[in-house]
Amino acid sequence: MDQRPLLDRVRLLNLDIDNLTMDELLERLDRGVVYTPNVDHLLQLQDDPSFFVAYEDADFRVCDSQLLIFAARVLGTPLRQKLSGSDLFPAFCRFHRNHSNVTIFLLGAREGVAAQAQGRINARIGRQIVVGTYSPPFGFENDQGECEHILQQVERSGATVLAVGLGAPKQERFIHRFRSRLSSVRIFLAIGATIDFEAGTLSRSPGLLSSLGLEWFYRLCREPRRLWRRYLWKGPRFFWLLLLQRLGLYRDPWKRQLRAAVEPED
Repeated sequence: MDQRPLLDRVRLLNLDIDNLTMDELLERLDRGVVYTPNVDHLLQLQDDPSFFVAYEDADFRVCDSQLLIFAARVLGTPLRQKLSGSDLFPAFCRFHRNHSNVTIFLLGAREGVAAQAQGRINARIGRQIVVGTYSPPFGFENDQGECEHILQQVERSGATVLAVGLGAPKQERFIHRFRSRLSSVRIFLAIGATIDFEAGTLSRSPGLLSSLGLEWFYRLCREPRRLWRRYLWKGPRFFWLLLLQRLGLYRDPWKRQLRAAVEPED
């Protein structure tokens, strides 16, 4: 029997991950921001200070990778369950099937895809749980007028949940930047490619591959041009950093800078 301690949070590199099951998260998630870190996120958190700041602002950070499950075991601090955005979002919808005060706005995916997902989700849940959608144009994050247009649409919809599927780090930066502007939204979910999965325009990996930690391989085979660098170039770096953490040699790249920013000079 495994006697290693089960911690409320597990430290992987420079990120604390909430050690929750799906049921625990859904019961606790009355309001707040939810991010689902994976290996690619962990690597971006080593190099991108704005992404790191956005991640620090999240209320819940749950494991979205079987490889992170493995890494936590190597460190002797096991995580209890993989909670990917593509599993969390449909579970969230089912959990709130009969909660009419919970309504969702889908932000992301290509033109028409979010609307297609809306129809499928509402039919499955049996009510109009998704009340609005929008597919922003490329580069919208640098257009203040477009960002204002998005915020107005979300507010007009009356949605209490904003599910953002723009990919990392764009979706996390958007939530961090604008969460305070959306007073009617209680819950923010960063869900990556989940809108495409819900629309049926992108298929998830088979369950066996996912359970073996090979979902990345399935996605690489499906989208080699877009994902080869993420998985084949950046992946080995993660295992090197994990080894450093296991040996007590890993150093948080942003710890010194953040300390200098908050501590007064002598």
